[in-house]
Amino acid sequence: MALRITDIPIPGYEKVVMAVDPKAGFKAIIAVHDTTLGPALGGLRMWPYESEIQALTDVLRLSRGMTYKSALARTGLGGGKSVIFGDPRKDKRPEVFRAMGEFVESLGGRYITAEDVGTSVGDMKWIREKTNWVTGRAREEGGSGDPSPFTAYGVFLGIKAFVEEELGRKSLKGVRVAVQGAGHVGWFLMGRLRDAGCEITVCDVDKAKQDAAVKEFGAKACEPDDVYAADVDVFAPCALGAVVNDSTLPRFKCKVIAGGSNNQLHEPRHGEELKKRGIAYAPDYVINAGGVINVAFELVPGGYDEAASTKKVEGIYDTLKHICRIAKDEDITTAAAADRLAEEILTEGRRKAKPVKAKKKK
Repeated sequence: MALRITDIPIPGYEKVVMAVDPKAGFKAIIAVHDTTLGPALGGLRMWPYESEIQALTDVLRLSRGMTYKSALARTGLGGGKSVIFGDPRKDKRPEVFRAMGEFVESLGGRYITAEDVGTSVGDMKWIREKTNWVTGRAREEGGSGDPSPFTAYGVFLGIKAFVEEELGRKSLKGVRVAVQGAGHVGWFLMGRLRDAGCEITVCDVDKAKQDAAVKEFGAKACEPDDVYAADVDVFAPCALGAVVNDSTLPRFKCKVIAGGSNNQLHEPRHGEELKKRGIAYAPDYVINAGGVINVAFELVPGGYDEAASTKKVEGIYDTLKHICRIAKDEDITTAAAADRLAEEILTEGRRKAKPVKAKKKK
């Protein structure tokens, strides 16, 4: 394949590159935000972007979030992300993912990929034909498989932490949760919420998925645009980002927003707006870190260890409790508290990485 790779200089990012292979019908962007703590690990998203600017904006936000996510999760990795231009329902072809494998390989291990929205464990097999810098591989290949159950577990624990901190309830029984998105993460999350005795409302733009969730979890169906005004205790966004924005803010009736999607705040100021309205927000890159924690264990010497991975995912509960306490003690948003913690970890990493100059002998 003949990839044409172009650098896109972006201030604040270590490396952003676009690759095109017209013959394969392939176009993608990789964004490496920060490798202070280790190589950049982040999933590969496939989406029918309307423009290069839209795709670039998405991958930049996602890669920065991965830096903070990996820092707070203490994975020993940095932050990066990649996106393929295409509709996952009709544009998935082996040659597209093989081209992606060549693209990943061109960075020499600086970026490690995994599945994300629109991609799967099966797609990673095609990428792996061209590069070893892939996680989220199938279990039979020694990988960790689909990371969604671990992401969902972390989100479930995050909901529990915020219900305790913000609603003063020790049990999730009877807690009303609206889940936006019945994809992999939303599906596994609803299973845990049902088992905990929650009352579930679900919506999805794919009515078949929504209907299946209603049947499987005894959930109440909701129109996608009505979910923001649902009379619930917790709103759990598990689809795409930017769901907290100027349009949705006045409609929320929930007391907590805690879900699995990335970049839930359309702009940073929306975190302040939630605080003014008395709505607690579980920072997305903290609560949804279970997936990256899990795939990171594929890189540990000795191979993947599910028990160790699960134990580390359970640390999300304590991290979110800590963030809640900081936010309350200092009267700042939970988003600001999480950002500050992540920056402190990165600053310490940079300090340790900086070579110490030898002192001149007197």
